[in-house]
Amino acid sequence: MLTPKRRVVFLSLTILLFLSSFSLTLSKTTLPNDNNDDDDDEDLSFLDEPDDVTPSHHRHDPQHSDDEEEEEEEEYYDDADEDFDDFSHTSHQGEEEEELSLDDKDVVVLKERNFTTVVENNRFVMVEFYAPWCGHCKSLAPEYAAAATELKSDDVVLAKVDATKEQELAHEYGVQGFPTVFFFVDGVHKPYTGRRTKDAIVSWIRKKIGPGVVNVTTLDDAERVLTSENKLVLAFLDSLVGAESEQLANASKLEDGVNFYQTVIPEVAKLFHIDPNSKRPALVFLKKEEEKINHFEGQFVKSAIADFVSSNKLPLVTTFTRESAPSIFESQIKKQLLLFVTSKDSEKLVPIFREAAKIFKGKLIFVHVETDNEDVGKPVADYFGITGSAPKVLAFTGNDDGRKFVFDEEVAVDKLKAFGEDFLEDKLKPFLKSDPVPESNDGDVKIVVGDNFDEIVLDESKDVLLEIYAPWCGHCQALEPIYNKLAKHLRGIESIVIAKMDGTTNEHPRAKAEGFPTLLFFPAGKKSAGPITFDADRTVVAFYKFLKKHASIPFKLEKPTSTSKVGSSDVKESQSSSADLKDEL
Repeated sequence: MLTPKRRVVFLSLTILLFLSSFSLTLSKTTLPNDNNDDDDDEDLSFLDEPDDVTPSHHRHDPQHSDDEEEEEEEEYYDDADEDFDDFSHTSHQGEEEEELSLDDKDVVVLKERNFTTVVENNRFVMVEFYAPWCGHCKSLAPEYAAAATELKSDDVVLAKVDATKEQELAHEYGVQGFPTVFFFVDGVHKPYTGRRTKDAIVSWIRKKIGPGVVNVTTLDDAERVLTSENKLVLAFLDSLVGAESEQLANASKLEDGVNFYQTVIPEVAKLFHIDPNSKRPALVFLKKEEEKINHFEGQFVKSAIADFVSSNKLPLVTTFTRESAPSIFESQIKKQLLLFVTSKDSEKLVPIFREAAKIFKGKLIFVHVETDNEDVGKPVADYFGITGSAPKVLAFTGNDDGRKFVFDEEVAVDKLKAFGEDFLEDKLKPFLKSDPVPESNDGDVKIVVGDNFDEIVLDESKDVLLEIYAPWCGHCQALEPIYNKLAKHLRGIESIVIAKMDGTTNEHPRAKAEGFPTLLFFPAGKKSAGPITFDADRTVVAFYKFLKKHASIPFKLEKPTSTSKVGSSDVKESQSSSADLKDEL
């Protein structure tokens, strides 16, 4: 029989044993859930430990200046006058970031918190998305500030957004270059396509907010207009006010670079090549070019008038210059035929090109690029992969699509006609730039070029992470040791490929870069779908977690016994289900 003292001791021990058993059971019950917490408790520090990684790509040309960088961007029309970089860029090629400093008291500073309020509470708002390091933005700043002051009396707000700080706003409005300027009317925006001077901004805006159409009531006025204008539209109406005049005014606001006029005077109409006895309303488009006169024959409504002007305001063949670039890429006609030719051969071949252009008026834009023009023509030729001095014709679907097609025959009207018809009917095989396929490709980071893209990136048995870089890109150079280190850690996992492609000399329809570097992930077994964009922090750990989350084929990475060296023995691949996996780091 237990004494009272022993009975107390025995009871205490029983309680302790029970609590210990309960605690162990609870621990076993909750442990599996902890194991499945998306690697939250994993020790991944070894992935970011210092390692000797020798850079193997992103060759930097010390003579490749920032100005040259601007000329090799993704969209060749934007190259003419826009900086381009990702919004997180806080210093440009080693320069310290500096804020725009000037008397811009009348420019409203917009942030995410007040953007919607300003745009909705003001009928007319111009917004500049800028980057503090952007040279073009700095040049625009005083002109923009002066325009803001002058336009205050017109109840127009000029505002600016620092895109490096307000990144969500910039992405929402598709900002890809600096400066990007939009004009909002009643909350609806369109790009500003005028010149970057105070007078040009003021004139452009006043046309948008004003009547848009000038009355011509005397022969002296008519002579003055015909002498001073390179392009103009004149309507011959029954009245200078009313529905038809309003349709004309509304159409004028949709078209930049062309001034609109109206008259009710038969003698004035005759000076503008309109039959004074013709049925009204009548409309004519006059240009000081080879194709001088275009008569409008459609329904006299805003959209039809604007379409007519848009399809006729370009010459039959447009020579690519900084001034003509906006009118080319803003055109409603997106498909183009481009003639790349030296200035010496232009005299012979441009007239042939122009004859072919007459056949496709309103369907294709014909563009003439002088390849020996170092300032403009050569960068465009480089973008399209045109080398040498021999004449070359390319068909181009426009920046939104970006497909190119090579014309390999003699530049003759009949052959261009057949090529253009096949282009419109989508019968041509696209041309893609490509470096030579490397003879050896055994490095941790696989080299992808245009001609081996399908073989490496679109291999359905592999999860592939692809970096699209530019040799001159500072961000790419900073990423290189991190990317190499990631590949080194994963070298023994057969299901994962870490790859890179020079986006300035290679291209593929499945890998369009929106800037450099662009990081795209192509999951195994899902190559028909679009790639997943990597947009997390550019660290080895962040890359690893991204791959663990998105890889179609589960894998296991074991922590190496010695972090000074990472070899193939340090990694193991597992094809088991993800439910059975736990990183052992």
